[in-house]
Amino acid sequence: MRPVGLLGRPAEREAIERLLSDAQAGRSGVLVVRGEAGIGKSALLEHAREAASACGFRVETSVGVEAETQFAFAGLHQLCAPLLDRAGELPVPQQAALGVAFGQRSGPAPEGLLLGLAVLHLLAGGAEDGPVLCLVDDVQWLDEASAQVLAFVARRVSAERVVLLFARRDTVAGDDPLAGLPEMRLDGLGDSDARQLLATAVGTPLDETVCNRIIAEARGNPLALLELPRGGSAALLAGGFEVPEAASVPSRIEDSFRRRSAHLPAETRLLLLLAAAEPTGEAALLWRAAAELGIGPESAAPAEASGLLEIADRVWFRHPLARSAVYQAATPPDQRRAHAALAAATDAQRDPDRRAWHRARSVLGTDEEAAADLARSAAQVRARGGLAAAAAFLERAAELTPDPSTRATRALAAAHAKYEAGASEAALGLLDVARTGSLDALQRAQLELLDARIAFHLTRGGDMPGTLLDVAKTLTPLDPTLARETYLHAIDAAIHAGHLACGCGVLDAAEAARDAPPPPASLRPVDLLLNGLSTRFTDGFEASVPPLKRALEMLLDPETCIDDEDLRWLWLACHVAAMLWDDEALHVLANRAVRLARDAGALSALPAALNAVASILVIAGELAHATELAAEESAITEATGAPPLPNARLMIAAWRGEQPKTLELYATMVEEATERGEGATVSLAESTLAAFHNGLGNYDAALAAAIPPCKHDDLAYSSLALPELVEAAVRVGDHDRAAAALEQLSSRAQASGTNFALGLAARSRAMTMTGPAAEEHYREAITRLTKCRWAVFLARAHLVYGEWLRREGRRQDAREQLRTAHSMLSDMGIEGFAERAARELRATGEHPRKRTAQPTDALTAQEAQIARLVATGATSREVAAQLFLSPRTIDAHLRNIFRKLDITSRRQLRDFPLP
Repeated sequence: MRPVGLLGRPAEREAIERLLSDAQAGRSGVLVVRGEAGIGKSALLEHAREAASACGFRVETSVGVEAETQFAFAGLHQLCAPLLDRAGELPVPQQAALGVAFGQRSGPAPEGLLLGLAVLHLLAGGAEDGPVLCLVDDVQWLDEASAQVLAFVARRVSAERVVLLFARRDTVAGDDPLAGLPEMRLDGLGDSDARQLLATAVGTPLDETVCNRIIAEARGNPLALLELPRGGSAALLAGGFEVPEAASVPSRIEDSFRRRSAHLPAETRLLLLLAAAEPTGEAALLWRAAAELGIGPESAAPAEASGLLEIADRVWFRHPLARSAVYQAATPPDQRRAHAALAAATDAQRDPDRRAWHRARSVLGTDEEAAADLARSAAQVRARGGLAAAAAFLERAAELTPDPSTRATRALAAAHAKYEAGASEAALGLLDVARTGSLDALQRAQLELLDARIAFHLTRGGDMPGTLLDVAKTLTPLDPTLARETYLHAIDAAIHAGHLACGCGVLDAAEAARDAPPPPASLRPVDLLLNGLSTRFTDGFEASVPPLKRALEMLLDPETCIDDEDLRWLWLACHVAAMLWDDEALHVLANRAVRLARDAGALSALPAALNAVASILVIAGELAHATELAAEESAITEATGAPPLPNARLMIAAWRGEQPKTLELYATMVEEATERGEGATVSLAESTLAAFHNGLGNYDAALAAAIPPCKHDDLAYSSLALPELVEAAVRVGDHDRAAAALEQLSSRAQASGTNFALGLAARSRAMTMTGPAAEEHYREAITRLTKCRWAVFLARAHLVYGEWLRREGRRQDAREQLRTAHSMLSDMGIEGFAERAARELRATGEHPRKRTAQPTDALTAQEAQIARLVATGATSREVAAQLFLSPRTIDAHLRNIFRKLDITSRRQLRDFPLP
């Protein structure tokens, strides 16, 4: 059944045709068509279908249906099912992700990123045989899981011959995963086009007054122009009068569909209701349900004659508003009859989840059997990765549960599922339901824990540590293991809040954690982290080192069995490693977090892990690589609709010495973190700013920036700030402050025992000394820092040693050290410190060499990352899997890389010196 026409939309048709033409030339296209109901979105998609078919495109379709929103991946399956014959070409993890999501195999729930990559590669594979057009109508009614995956794919297509065309009603509330994608907004038709369409719809002369009224009420909406006259009698169309209703255009269109269905025979209306309640469009299922109600095939004829729907192999409504109008017009008893018939007609073995859902909708009041079916189905849906669907099933199960205690238990489970699915506000509502029931003491404590974690997620509030401590105390006699984890959550929240905590600070949390239940005989990383961090803030840095080092050793040991709960604390372990100046542990743990997130396709975890590794690469002197990862993080957060993370971007700009950009990023980061109560983020920004100003020689500003994080003694960032504080204080002549900072740094470095810590301490000690005694410590610093990963600090040790030598009058020795420092810093792109070294070299009478431009300078961050991976021997498919792109996109980038580097093969790229 064809939708309304495209009268008056030549520019829109041309835009669609340009997308199709670009796809034929190998350039992907994405467009979101937005507008109110009936404005012509579906018509534009139908035009795209016809134009694409005429050009040899393969066309795949998915249509969102409001009643289908609780079935995870239903919309995605519609689109991908015809392409699944190519699934065998995908890497095994991607095949598994598709199979689990579509209920074709069992296994762990697939992460959204991995599933998105599988769909991207599936479409790209299909496009190898010819261009592909994907039409997704009524996106606002897609299930959440499908919408998120398709939004990800839309943001990653690049060089594939694929066009993704979405239509979304813009009057539906809720999150919009397609926000930010290229869009086209459809407005109403102009007066002339509206009159022409109305005349076509009526087919007879129309009284001018009535014509004007219809034109005004329709406000240029094409479907309204076609449907509103159908609701008027001949007398009205000939000049009668009707009192206008205060209703929106979509509501009036629904009313028109409702009036048309009201005049049909009773059995036909019931058949329409069955079709409206069963959104898959499976004609065989519709007829089985109709037979349950004693409805024969002859009842379809009046519905088809009315233009409301047509039935062939599939069931199609004229418009989504016709479906909703039919369903809403039915009485609740009839709605329940329809769902009961559909439940009876649905195969319990092939589609138990949909059967349970229809059965639940057929219930009046409560029904334990139906509720139990839903609860069982929730577990199956969750296993396929449908967190949002599982939450909806559990929520409905709670509503149907007659026993108050069981209802509260199911509401609590639904709240957990809602929270994990990202629906925190809905989770809070379910917690209110759970509170009204009879929960045991452990369940009530679990409820309060979830309530606190949701509050922290929503607000990052500085009052959360106290709340979490209260929950931990309650849990202590009920679940000692969970109590210890909750104490660690409280310390974690307090560390995050830092000096911006409200009420309970990190010291309060650490002291309270001493009352945690004793750890089990077999210590876990979480137990050692809890012991070490509580000691860190009560008994001091030095006393905390042994348990914290044991926690890191356990997490680093490949023979240690690490479970999912341990992996949850990986990022906190990274902060501990940074606190201890353990460069090797920090490198391994952060890169493991990236690898695990990549392997799992973890949408939520990968950007933060990439951000952490990029930040680490900065102080390793690998700014080019850090920039590549920061660009990847930005691309993923853009693809998922999450805000970009500022840490790595600030560090890259600061260590490059980019003054305007650094100051702008710093101000924004501090303002936003202060508003959220994230004291630790403020301390990171201040520590980075201190290094930035030390590089430029702005020592007063560096000192002002370094003092707060050292004063607040934040977990990791005071370790970053202490060496900067010593250097700045020495340069401005504040020797008392420099000596106090050095004493603290030296004591902590001895306790840590790493070469990095001892090297920083030796460098700082040398800077506070005068005369020949300082040289021994400069040399010790260089020796120790040579053995570390963080090359920036080695280069800085050469720099300060060279500065000292020049002031000692040893110009030749100074030139050697300064030349080394300048070369290292320039090659790394640490421009602020490099210029400082250049100034010192010029003071010795030597002109520093200028960095020679390299062919790799022309590469974008993404091209550099692809070149680096291909140079290791990785195939395009392997690189595509790692970067969440398609192999065709990788090949397109490679062509640009070869051109810029003036090479012609992968073998040459392997031999090319990459930064």
